[in-house]
Amino acid sequence: MSSAPAIPLVTVVGIGADGWDGLTGTARRALCEAEAVIGGARQLGLLPSEVEGERLAWPSPLRPAVPGLFADLADRRVAVLASGDPMFYGIGRTLTEELGAERLRVLPHPSAVSHACARLGWAVEETATVSLVGRDPATLTGALYDGRRLLVLSADARTPAVVAELLRERGYGPSGMRVLEQLGGPAERQLAGTADDWTHPAGDPLNLVAVDCRAADGAVRAALVPGLVDELYESDGQLTKRHIRAATLAALAPAPGELLWDIGGGSGSIAIEWLRAHPSCRAVSVERDPVRAERIVRNARALGVPRLTVLTGKAPAALAELPVPDVVFIGGGLTAPGLLETCWSALRPGGRLVANTVTLESEALLTEWYRRHGGELVKLAVAHAVPVGGFTGWRQAMPVTQWSVVKRGDAQ
Repeated sequence: MSSAPAIPLVTVVGIGADGWDGLTGTARRALCEAEAVIGGARQLGLLPSEVEGERLAWPSPLRPAVPGLFADLADRRVAVLASGDPMFYGIGRTLTEELGAERLRVLPHPSAVSHACARLGWAVEETATVSLVGRDPATLTGALYDGRRLLVLSADARTPAVVAELLRERGYGPSGMRVLEQLGGPAERQLAGTADDWTHPAGDPLNLVAVDCRAADGAVRAALVPGLVDELYESDGQLTKRHIRAATLAALAPAPGELLWDIGGGSGSIAIEWLRAHPSCRAVSVERDPVRAERIVRNARALGVPRLTVLTGKAPAALAELPVPDVVFIGGGLTAPGLLETCWSALRPGGRLVANTVTLESEALLTEWYRRHGGELVKLAVAHAVPVGGFTGWRQAMPVTQWSVVKRGDAQ
């Protein structure tokens, strides 16, 4: 019996600013034996002449070109150069997803984060990392907490100034900043200051930014758990208030990687706090009013989740092309013909649906669906203490009826 020839492994070699001198013997042999070496122009320039394989710079855009590039090299020994640890915000993940882990042999180098923590005396496990490589700088906002230590992976030489400006805008101007360039290499350099007084010109593009977070006096605190203070949201009044929001997020029960449909986005608070629960959570906020949709985008950026997808359109028609949700929240438009039926049909078995309403008509609809599918039907009431003459009394907010349910596999 004949068998197909084995496809050669692709060796992924992590390389630092110290270049060839910093590589292990195993990594050097892999590069010298390769018939083709792929990497960025800067990385390829670190190789000595004894690496004789064909040198190929990554095409742009990179991701769509990967399958064809490696198909053309299928019968050759290939090495890929990556910055530091290829599996830490590096090319390793892309290659694993495109080629499969079984085709890769990964030889990691110490990451820039490991180098930075060694220089700063920060424990790696207690230091948060945020990458701004190919990401909206607003992503950093979600990691800002007083007293926290952050390492920001820079996109280029301008990133430190962008970080300083964002820190000032978000009330973290007193934060200490240290830019570490060319870590581990002969040209290693550090620049220090605070966000408030950052005036250093752009330096080396190979850098990261260490931030010792310090909130300015009067900065509004954004908590880790759902139920952020209402003042953090720009709103025209169409906002799920914090106590109801906290109860709603508890019912939605976000988990890593799950996709939420937020129907009737309003100010976007439910989808935003869903995304803040974990960096891999995903959400689509559907809002028919374009002015409100733009406001949702601004709120998402201000609260550190610019990855929120905002769809302007009227449900249920606007839901037709969306990917299958793990969880659906309906915060408005419950009585729109076919809305509940469409959401229920789209929801995967084992998925969750939560709906809030303050009207009797919508409450009657939820009561009927509760009768048919079970789940939990609750009424949430919140009262606030307010002045009454020279005394204090309670002012009751409109009660909210909430239905939450898990879709069984046999549910129709």
